[in-house]
Amino acid sequence: MARAYLDYNATAPLRSEARDALIDALGVVGNPSSIHGEGRAAHAIVERARATVAQAFGAKASAVTFTSGGTEAANWLLQPGGDGGALAVSAVEHPCVLKGHRFAADRVRVLPVTAEGRVDLGALDDAVTPGAVVAVQAANNETGVLQPMREIAALVRAKGATLVCDAVQAVGRVHLSELEQSDAVFFSAHKFGGPKGVGAVVWRGRSEAPPAFVKGGGQERRLRSGTENVAAIAGLAAALGAALRDQEMLIAKCGALRSKLEQRLQAIAPEAVIFGEGAARLANTTCFAVPGKRADLMLMALDLDGVAVSSGSACSSGKVERSHVLTAMGAGDDLAAGAIRVSTGWATRDEDVERFLAALDKICGRRETRSAA
Repeated sequence: MARAYLDYNATAPLRSEARDALIDALGVVGNPSSIHGEGRAAHAIVERARATVAQAFGAKASAVTFTSGGTEAANWLLQPGGDGGALAVSAVEHPCVLKGHRFAADRVRVLPVTAEGRVDLGALDDAVTPGAVVAVQAANNETGVLQPMREIAALVRAKGATLVCDAVQAVGRVHLSELEQSDAVFFSAHKFGGPKGVGAVVWRGRSEAPPAFVKGGGQERRLRSGTENVAAIAGLAAALGAALRDQEMLIAKCGALRSKLEQRLQAIAPEAVIFGEGAARLANTTCFAVPGKRADLMLMALDLDGVAVSSGSACSSGKVERSHVLTAMGAGDDLAAGAIRVSTGWATRDEDVERFLAALDKICGRRETRSAA
């Protein structure tokens, strides 16, 4: 029996369109910086991909810079200016933002969030000063909670600050028009069915983009040195096109699966807590905890039953740790340490969710049996 893969927020299966584009590009021998015919052919692949990304975000092609993914992008974008600058981040950001920035500790303000995981706009208003950088996720990787990016962008712009939006979980799952007021947006291809290890930044700020983080030969308009990963970039563009083409269908499908999952979850474990349940969330994400249940043991039991899910942010650690996101939302230690994240996507089948629910029912039944004994 095929395993049930329900960990799309960690990485999505490679789409066929991306695989075909990647394999085709692997046959192109030239370096995209070379001026001969082979080099021009490779360069053309990169520039077609750049145009695809630019069109998706309603930006100029010159605004797009290819990177290795979200972590590199955050490390590049979140650096202080000549005066040392200030940074404001929400308490529920991905570790690539919380740990990847290069601001002095005393120049960083960590913004509280509500119990539903949304940024406290009053605290943001108080924290932002002219010239500051503000970093906010469009959608949280653990809970799927959506931030009010239009309101945040208006507030940040009125203060004369710069808004950097982590859109890693948003692309293909929310309308990109929601992000158009951000000065910079970054994303990773593997979250929407592209290859791992490639992403992009779209810079629409009123000032110039930050100086290069990766220095060397001056590729990507001297903003990101290193020979471009032509094949991966081709796969990114193909996956992005497919993800945007299928977006409305995906939102509807995943929303229906989430509703079914959460209704059955509450029947199996009425005491379960669904984090961010009352907030606007990604249609594909459910993050929950069952009081008294350890996440590591649940993950192992589910895995043995053929079900792949996560606890917290899969790309931040190879081990299960208490979630800083849930702690910031006010969850107690027991719940924060027991959170399980289920995330669906383009290839998820109804039987995958059924298999997860059956496995969860067995796990909760074991606990009840031991308690009765």
